[in-house]
Amino acid sequence: MEYYTWILAFHVMSFISWMSMLFYLPRLFIYHRENADTKEFTKIVEIQEFKLFKYIGSPAMWATIITGAMMLYLNSGILSSGGWMHAKLLFVSFIVAYHFSLNSIRKTLIDNPHYKSSRYFRLYNEVPTLLMVFIVIMVVVKPF
Repeated sequence: MEYYTWILAFHVMSFISWMSMLFYLPRLFIYHRENADTKEFTKIVEIQEFKLFKYIGSPAMWATIITGAMMLYLNSGILSSGGWMHAKLLFVSFIVAYHFSLNSIRKTLIDNPHYKSSRYFRLYNEVPTLLMVFIVIMVVVKPF
């Protein structure tokens, strides 16, 4: 437990970095879609999408998961302190699935820049916000 607060600090920083990617990558998809007929622009956006996902988002996701697992290992009693942690982990699994869906969309846009509409991506961009709200409420309020 000596290092628990340090692990928690890294967990929060990783989560913030991960959420930044989850918020911004769909915004790049909107730009990609709205400029689908401008090859020069879409090539630049494809590079940005790749780098954001691979070099910021994925390491941040894994750091969040690893530090979260470490905290659960060090404080396993937290799993029996009500259903809030189980609910949080459920929402985390949804956000992990969302993360991987972004990579799938990123790859699809390379082959088909007219994939979906920009309105679709605007709505899809709201998913991480809702999941983040639920996760933070579970951790701070602990309603169960």
